Amino acid sequence: MTEQKRMLTFGVLVGCALAAAVAAVVLAAGTKTPTVAEAGHAVPVSRALVSAPHIVFRDTERGSGYGRVGIVPLANPNARPALTGLTCDRVYVAGGRGLCLRAGRGVVTTYKGIIFDAKTFREERSFSLPGNPSRARVSADGKLVAYTVFVTGDGYNQIGFSTRTFIRDAATGRELAQLEDFTTRRDGHVIHAANFNFWGVTFAGDDNRFYATLGSADKTYLVQGDLARREMTVLREGVECPSLSPDGTRIAFKERAGGGVGPIQWRVAVLDLATLRARTLAETRNVDDQVEWFDNDTVAYGLPESQSSPVMDVWTAPAAGGGKPQRLLAGAWSPAIVRG
Repeated sequence: MTEQKRMLTFGVLVGCALAAAVAAVVLAAGTKTPTVAEAGHAVPVSRALVSAPHIVFRDTERGSGYGRVGIVPLANPNARPALTGLTCDRVYVAGGRGLCLRAGRGVVTTYKGIIFDAKTFREERSFSLPGNPSRARVSADGKLVAYTVFVTGDGYNQIGFSTRTFIRDAATGRELAQLEDFTTRRDGHVIHAANFNFWGVTFAGDDNRFYATLGSADKTYLVQGDLARREMTVLREGVECPSLSPDGTRIAFKERAGGGVGPIQWRVAVLDLATLRARTLAETRNVDDQVEWFDNDTVAYGLPESQSSPVMDVWTAPAAGGGKPQRLLAGAWSPAIVRG
């Protein structure tokens, strides 16, 4: 084949590929489900909305708005949401500040953390993440942020996963701690293993004490941390992704159910910190989430619309057990209840 013919053949192939790509884009555009914003149903992010009690969440409705941060009034969760310009894989808000964890997926995937003003949703600080976003929390007064990322593996049910968990000063963005560097004690003795992993921080009200999960040798433990002393103490086995109640007396968490052959399943439970006794709640579906407290009597958590769907819904259940789970938000994930 002559050089001229080879060039002509190459040009035809490229042209066919481009035509196919354009056709695919046009087809997708013609068949996709409109988002809330595209359908003209979104409301603007007003000062009145963010000044009153509200819920911040990650929008998971199908369409180009997927992943954007949304807001609805706490008094009317079924209201039309306001969609901000912020896109996150995980988001959390407290004390006037928010934390957004984002994966930039392309030829090379990059990961970014963003600290933002929770009134204007404008970026204040940003920093790179060493892996895929997993958990995000902000202290009640907005002074501290904590986050967990996966540095290998895809999830907690994958063998050999590894996490990194950090705490930062929200005002400056400065890294204050990496939990893997803390001293950990159990029954008064220092413990350490190469396979220690920490995840799922929840802050107490004093900006020093926190709770988190320690994972080691296929077991999980609730640890109480002291930021100033850079220490953690094991409190109990079998607790993952703790979330401290507004009154500071209980921990909502996910506990492993079943075992043996098949994927790991989790159920929502609540632990009394005074007695370290736990109660499994009414939700019987698999909940792989860090539970949020709707109020002192109710917890909230995310569940997929169906087993293989990217659409998530936020559900609630009574924290005392009993009752029946109720859907709070459709097409939403990673909720944060903002009351002040």
